[in-house]
Amino acid sequence: MTDSRDLDLPFGYLDLLEGLKATVKAARAKALRAVNTQLIELYWAIGQGVRRQQKQQGWGSGVIKRLSEDLRQEFPDMKGLSPRNIQYMTTFAGAWEEGPIAQQAVAQLPWGHITVLLDKLDSQERRLSYAVAAVEHGWTRNVLLNMIMNRTLERTGTAPSNFTQQLVAQDSGLAQQIAKDPYNFEFLGLSGSVAERDLELALTSRITETLRELGPGFSFVGRQVHFDVDGDDYYIDMLFFHMDQNRYVVIELKTGKFQPEYAGKLNFYVALVDDMLRREHHNETIGILICGTKNDRSVRYSLGRSTSPMAVAAYTYDKLPADEKLALPNEGHVVAALEWAEPESNQPDQE
Repeated sequence: MTDSRDLDLPFGYLDLLEGLKATVKAARAKALRAVNTQLIELYWAIGQGVRRQQKQQGWGSGVIKRLSEDLRQEFPDMKGLSPRNIQYMTTFAGAWEEGPIAQQAVAQLPWGHITVLLDKLDSQERRLSYAVAAVEHGWTRNVLLNMIMNRTLERTGTAPSNFTQQLVAQDSGLAQQIAKDPYNFEFLGLSGSVAERDLELALTSRITETLRELGPGFSFVGRQVHFDVDGDDYYIDMLFFHMDQNRYVVIELKTGKFQPEYAGKLNFYVALVDDMLRREHHNETIGILICGTKNDRSVRYSLGRSTSPMAVAAYTYDKLPADEKLALPNEGHVVAALEWAEPESNQPDQE
């Protein structure tokens, strides 16, 4: 009997195979998302029902425990019906009171992500923001927790800049989203004043964590990137490319207080990259100066006459409180910030 693997493959077979593989994977991913949404809808409905009875009949923990026992007896193969999880469902339904829940970003998240939002955030506005970001960027549960603990979204887009003057409206809004203020370099384990070169070296030696702090979309191009301008040598501290925005991002590091001349130097470097590296299909290069401290009014005066789109932010080594620090993922989880997560289990533990 002839082994099918010994056959000469016809023209176009491999292309068809790869196309079918992609189709199957996409269908499986779509099915998983649909199943997840149905589960979240179910949990929300259970939570709504319990909340209604709590308001009307004053149900306590004892009734919820009995409800858990009766449901698990009726559906022995179904996980997630513990008293603790039913209480989570009730809290979830209270936080997202308006339906239909399937049309909201949170319905696209695994249940474990939602419990993190409920546990770590008191503001519904912040829950909504982090839910949308987690869906958009494919954050794992550990990455979501890390982003919340580091107040990532609260710092995003807050750095003073001249983007609105130097870029078209839509582009300036996107560019502003890249810049944070302040950047938290606590992961470097440094304290006090350090030399600029040492800070730069520390950031590149911990590039995975640096990229996580910069935010989704950043790709590292190089450190001390050399440019020869008719015999004059120039070196850019750190050069990145933002994949989502299709633009180069020049980052200059200063460990002291912001000085107006720093803006002039960064302006020059942005123009240099724009002229020598940027291609026609790339968006305009932007620059971010990260310094030890800054006077925002001085920054705005300095950026007002700059011809390149730039932002200025501070950095901090501030450490998280001890209890929050313990809750963060360890270094083995950090790389997930740069990857799309594999489908996670939607079924929480029963205990």
